[in-house]
This record gives sequence, structure tokens and C-alpha cells, in this order.
Amino acid sequence: MSVEIREVRSRAELRKFVAFPEIIYANERNWVPSFLFDDMNTLNPKKNPAFEFCEARCWTAWKDGRMVGRIAGIINHRFVEKWGKKFARFGWIDFIEDFEVASTLVTTVEDWAKAKGMEGLHGPWGFTDLDREGMLVEGFGEQATFATIYNYPYYPAFMERLGYAKEVDWVEFRVTTPESIPEKVLRVNELLSKRAGVRIYEWKSKRELISRFGAQVFELIDEAYAGLYGTTPLSPRQIQAYIDQYLNFVDPRFTKIMVDSQDKLAGFAITIPSLSNALYKSKGRLFPFGWARLLAALRNPTSIDMMLVAVRKEYLARGVVALLMTALNKSAIENGIKESETNPELETNLAVQGIWKDYPKRQHKRRRIFVKAL
Repeated sequence: MSVEIREVRSRAELRKFVAFPEIIYANERNWVPSFLFDDMNTLNPKKNPAFEFCEARCWTAWKDGRMVGRIAGIINHRFVEKWGKKFARFGWIDFIEDFEVASTLVTTVEDWAKAKGMEGLHGPWGFTDLDREGMLVEGFGEQATFATIYNYPYYPAFMERLGYAKEVDWVEFRVTTPESIPEKVLRVNELLSKRAGVRIYEWKSKRELISRFGAQVFELIDEAYAGLYGTTPLSPRQIQAYIDQYLNFVDPRFTKIMVDSQDKLAGFAITIPSLSNALYKSKGRLFPFGWARLLAALRNPTSIDMMLVAVRKEYLARGVVALLMTALNKSAIENGIKESETNPELETNLAVQGIWKDYPKRQHKRRRIFVKAL
């Protein structure tokens, strides 16, 4: 039978769309689901502030009476304006190993994008750079993280058959926690702190972090990430939404805040205990047992995920990122953390990759944005 495409029009249909990966990754140990309620809210125009400047449609693919794929089409008008490219984007793309299914899904988005006056299609992106993005092209045997997409090797192979090529890649590293911090490093950090006029701020509770620094964190992200490809400015409503999404799992042990002499945010490193195993076991659901698994993962981790790092521009050349990394390593050593995941870093972002130059590490994953002219 031919592939049937159905547009998602109801909440019930959206739930099927969001839950579809459970079907094709049911036996894949390296897949890590997102929180189902997060995806439901992200794709809901009433919940996601990105719809202030984005438009989106979602479709599912059906064959022989069963759902066999899904895809979203998005136009981020701020991206078009900032980067001067009339590109639509695809996201939330999953399909069984059937080229006809993949082709029909992608062609559906291409036709929609052309009807909207777009000149190209690229992805997988979310609505903004802080959503999951990038199709895995290396590292299929590695476990994904809470913040990243997992897909099978046939996905990029099918995209290439459909005429898509590399636009940009991200790389990811697995960093081993050192056994100790050399005395020399501690002395250099003390000197850096005095010369730059910054220090690590010891916060105690999530409420304190959010009330004092929550908005500043995402304002700094806007500033520090502005030149990275694909980024768009955040609105006040988006900042609040990302505070709720990213700062819900912060822990004083693993999220470090750096302030200047006026106690203004100078930089930060948001790292959370790895939730990969807990999310896999609960399939992204909090009930009935998801909460218990998450709490256990948060309390006694052996691995942590680096989510976001940024430093104010005037401090970048002063080497103060080392203060954040040393503070993180100190906490990692004290709390029995064996390894850290960096999560995606643009392959052209040599500054952030330079953070890991003195640490035992391996580059174990690569993910890609594919692009095609329409």
C-alpha cells in the first residue's frame, strides 16, 4: 500500500505524534526519550512563546493501517531575517526503515515550504537553537543524552538519497574526571580570579538561583551565542520558558555561577546529573514510576551532562572559563563523578572545544544539519 500522510489537528493526534519514537526505538538501548509533556508544550502554540515568530505544521505517515513516521515543518521568521536565508526547517523526524516513508514525509514538508515562499529546507532543527537539533551521523553505539536526538544509521543515508547535504555539524565529547586538581592549577586560578575581578558564587537553592540569576543566564546566552549559526534572539516569554525547562534540574554541586565585583553574572556552567538511564526506563513519563527514577538519578549520579556554558565577552580573553571548569571538576571529584558529556558543540566553535584541551576525552558523536535548495 502507498504511504498516507495525515496532518496533526487534535491533542490526541499530537500525543501519538510525540509518542511515536517509543515504537521504533522500543528495543534501542542508546535512545533517550524527551519528556512527553515538554514536547507537547513545545508543539502547542498556546504554550510555546516561539510561535510569536514561528509557524509550524506536523504530519504523521501511515502504511498498512499503522503509523510509520512523523515530521514537523517549521518556519522561524527571526532566522530568516537574521541570517538572510529563506529556509524552512524540518524537525521531530522519525520513520521506519522504508525509503518510501521517508521520502513522502520529507516531500510533504518541502511542498509546504515552497508554498510559503521558502527557497530551502534544512534540519533537523527545533523552533530555536535551545531545542533538540542535529541528526546523528557518528556515534550510533553511544547512549544519547536528555538534550540530544538519537536516530538509526539509515536516517542520514536516506537524507542523502533525497538530495540533502551537510550544512553544519556539531561534535560531542566524553570527558573523564581527573583524579585530582594540580596545585599549580589552583594557584593559577586564584591569580586569574584576582586579576579579572571575578569569583565563583556559592548558591544554595534553586529558588535563589532562579530569582537572582535566571533571567541573567538567558540574557547572557543571547549575547554570547549571537554569532553561532542558527541562533535567534530570545523574547522575554522565551526566557521564562527556558528558565522553567533548563533550571528545573540544577544542583549547586554541578551548576557553577561566576560573578564580578558587583555580583553581576560574569559566566556560568549549567551541568545536570545524567538522566539518560532514568528517562529510558520511564519512556519520558513521570508517572507512575518516572519521578522516583529521576530523583534517584539526580541524587546519586556517576555521570553529568554539560548543558550550557557562557562567559561575558569582556572576560573571554582573560581565561576565566578555567575558573568554572576547575569548580566543576572539584565538585565532580568530591561527588564521585566519573565522566561528563559535553553535548553538541558546533565544529567551528573552537573556543568552546578548547575548554577540553587539557582533559582526557574522546570525541564520540557527531550530528548534522542537512540542507537542500527547493
